[in-house]
Amino acid sequence: MRDNELIGAWIRRFLLEHVVAERNLARNTQLSYRDTLVLLLPFAARNLKTPVDRLTVEHISAQLIRQFLDHLEKERHCNGATRNLRLGAIHSLAKFIGGRSPEHLAWCTEVRTVPFRKGSQPAMVYLDKPEMDAILNAPDRRTEQGARDYAVLLFLYNTGARADEAVHVTVEDLTWSGCASVQVMGKGSKLRRCPLWPSTVAVLKELVSGRAAHEAVFLNRLDQPLTRFGIYELVQRAVAQASTKLPILKDKRISPHSIRHTSAVHMLRAGIDINTIRAFLGHVSLDTTHIYAEVDLEMKAKALAHCDIPGSAGPKRRPRDAETISFLRTL
Repeated sequence: MRDNELIGAWIRRFLLEHVVAERNLARNTQLSYRDTLVLLLPFAARNLKTPVDRLTVEHISAQLIRQFLDHLEKERHCNGATRNLRLGAIHSLAKFIGGRSPEHLAWCTEVRTVPFRKGSQPAMVYLDKPEMDAILNAPDRRTEQGARDYAVLLFLYNTGARADEAVHVTVEDLTWSGCASVQVMGKGSKLRRCPLWPSTVAVLKELVSGRAAHEAVFLNRLDQPLTRFGIYELVQRAVAQASTKLPILKDKRISPHSIRHTSAVHMLRAGIDINTIRAFLGHVSLDTTHIYAEVDLEMKAKALAHCDIPGSAGPKRRPRDAETISFLRTL
């Protein structure tokens, strides 16, 4: 059996040469590709009754891949999005092999005909101002954990940062002089700067007081950098506490990314143009940011449906609060 027939050698080249060296994909994407193969290879070995190290490229057939996807949904209870994520990694592997081994081109074509599953796009979850305020006020700031939780929530709302971006912010990424800001590393290792509210500056200064420049801003109770899973649990804890005073929060599936959406929607309502919001959130394409404009149009349509007959005075414009005005001045 020739070496180029064994799938193991190809997978090594795919993960090390292509994903890391050639494409320089984000760390989370690299881990996602690796995890897909960690699931696929043992599944193939069991079904084909072949040792993992003897699996060939042709063993990973389109039929086997369909069985693997069914296994993910029925036995591992994965949703459609996860199914498509795993299939995308397999398609990438097939394209990599087919592009470098002409004898496997027909196999590549067959594998890449396995279709993605269409599904309904989940509704974007964001919070209205009273809901966001309730979550911010939930932590007990008199305690060390409560003060830390409040700082994380305020930082997420102020910057629109992803959870993974927030956990990697270090003390040296913060700038206090002039226009206070924070440097955030987003997807594809792209750096962007986000201005900070005076209230956020005050909270963060107190939080990082006495810390070294290389230390993470947000730490857990063991003084280790907070993880994105830790931030998820933190948000869930704050939502649960806020739900006791604002029961409507129980009907929403709120995550750290919901706060990112909230920041974008509130900026849009405050009159900030969509291109500025794109740069603020670190989106590569303006098309990604336009989802917030569409949401805002839906809100306008709902408001219009409650208006009186045409020609009557429309609803009064709600004044911007001092925090929003301060935020706009920093942009």
